Amino acid sequence: MIFIKEFTKLSKDDTAIAGGKGASLGEMTQVGIPVPHGFVLLSSAFEEFLEITDLNVEINSILSSVDPKVMHTIEHASEKIQTLIKGATIPQNIAEETKEAFNKLDVQFVAVRSSATAEDSASAAWAGQLDSYLNITKPDLSESIKKCWASLFTPRAIFYRFEKKLNEQKISVAVIVQIMVDSNVAGVAFSVHPVTKDANQLIIEASFGLGEAVVSGQVTPDSYVVTKNPREIIDKNISIQTKGLYRSSNNKNEWQDIPLIQGSKQVLLDSEILELSEMVLQIEEHYGFPCDIEWAIADGKLYILQSRPITTL
Repeated sequence: MIFIKEFTKLSKDDTAIAGGKGASLGEMTQVGIPVPHGFVLLSSAFEEFLEITDLNVEINSILSSVDPKVMHTIEHASEKIQTLIKGATIPQNIAEETKEAFNKLDVQFVAVRSSATAEDSASAAWAGQLDSYLNITKPDLSESIKKCWASLFTPRAIFYRFEKKLNEQKISVAVIVQIMVDSNVAGVAFSVHPVTKDANQLIIEASFGLGEAVVSGQVTPDSYVVTKNPREIIDKNISIQTKGLYRSSNNKNEWQDIPLIQGSKQVLLDSEILELSEMVLQIEEHYGFPCDIEWAIADGKLYILQSRPITTL
């Protein structure tokens, strides 16, 4: 059985094995979008783990006791399932294959992200439901993978299953392991303005440091509105940034104060806004639908970290 595939071997048709995020990263890699290299620990690895540890029967039994209208039954199920997954041992063949793939990346730090196989259709999105871990090193890789698997069963994710009537279908989870971009600035972009719904406008949100600060809503980012035709910046909303998320000297993610002289500047230069706009439109054109994109810039180079359909339109 195949447990690992590099991004170069995946495409948008691989959601069933690589999850929505993993398939999208493979697809963008195939068409030359600058995606940091990585691999996906496929959903087959999670299923093998559940079978060898005999957890699948237990998990199904616990989920059958959930009443989605009674919150404490969701919380109780979540706690039991996550404890079981985190406490079990990853089968040796999967652990060794994963370490080998990590060594091939030839880096010290990776981002480890969950990717659900029933993910990010135009009507349903697991965005924000499942966990990601940044600046992970080789000794912490196995634990981070188990945490990603366990995040398929957070209270929020269990509730979401029942709310979207997904509890009857098989949902699995893949895990993305991707070279960590130690970004100076990062953020999100929407290829169609999600508020005005104007198809001729895209919007970019940007902050200093790692993009997780924007995604988690813990900072107020700059926002820039760009028209597609003609291509021009029509609106800028500059926010004073007082803190950013950075890798610290002990390799953890920590909030650091940003000096006022830097924090009051426009995060992205106009030239960078326009360069990113071109990339956003290239991705939208390739997929043929409006996209929600995570991006980062490190040492002057732009990277795309993720793309999914905009579900609010």
